[in-house]
Amino acid sequence: MTEIAPNGHTDEPLPNEEQEENANGWRAFTTLGQYLTDDGWYPQQLENKTIYRMYYKGDNGELRCYAQIRVELEQFLFYAIAPVNAPEESRTNVAEYLTRANYGLRIGNFEMDYSDGEIRYKSSLDFEDEALTSNLIRNTIYPAVQTMDRYLAGLMRVMYNAQTPEEAIGDIES
Repeated sequence: MTEIAPNGHTDEPLPNEEQEENANGWRAFTTLGQYLTDDGWYPQQLENKTIYRMYYKGDNGELRCYAQIRVELEQFLFYAIAPVNAPEESRTNVAEYLTRANYGLRIGNFEMDYSDGEIRYKSSLDFEDEALTSNLIRNTIYPAVQTMDRYLAGLMRVMYNAQTPEEAIGDIES
């Protein structure tokens, strides 16, 4: 793994051509690392990637999170991953639950990988030709972790057949 400096990002120099060509994206990656460090996220950069991994402890569980800058596209993606994957036999009910949860959400959405049952909440931001600021980062990250944490208890009940998707959403949203 690449060594992470105390400020949350690597001190490895970037190739000059790439740095100049995608300067806004690289600045955003530096800003993201600094924000995550300053905000107490303890980010770990994934090796040779513009992705940080960190964890969030909510009221209903601990979430693994990823913050990614797509340097060339000037996009910021944030994922909050549920602590368990949906068992194969419950994925249809989980998909219904997530679809019901997604309806009306204003920022971000739930996703499930049918092949392995991974469930995540994604929020994202296109910052093309704009500076990625701490406020924009905060406003992308916190809705994701708070929404995943809010719906996590209902998700677990649906996953293990304690409630139907409709009942679980009714409980969460009432």
